Amino acid sequence: MYYVYLLINNQAKIYTGYTKDLKRRMTEHNQGDGYTKRGSNWRLCYYEAFISKKDAVQREKALKQSPQARRWLKERIKDSMELCGKS
Repeated sequence: MYYVYLLINNQAKIYTGYTKDLKRRMTEHNQGDGYTKRGSNWRLCYYEAFISKKDAVQREKALKQSPQARRWLKERIKDSMELCGKS
């Protein structure tokens, strides 16, 4: 499985990525890997699972490049995002 995921940190920053190993990737993010090293306490707020890597990469790209796709997702999971932001 491949996962497209959305993280939120203490400063309400949002990060979107994809991975084959979600548990390992969460550990890496919270140890200050790449872009997420600028934040702390990243929390998994949402994920989608795909069998195809190509589908996961396309979905991640759509969420990163399309303001409309990102807006629709945020609207769909607004209560979850609010709860993640309070953790």
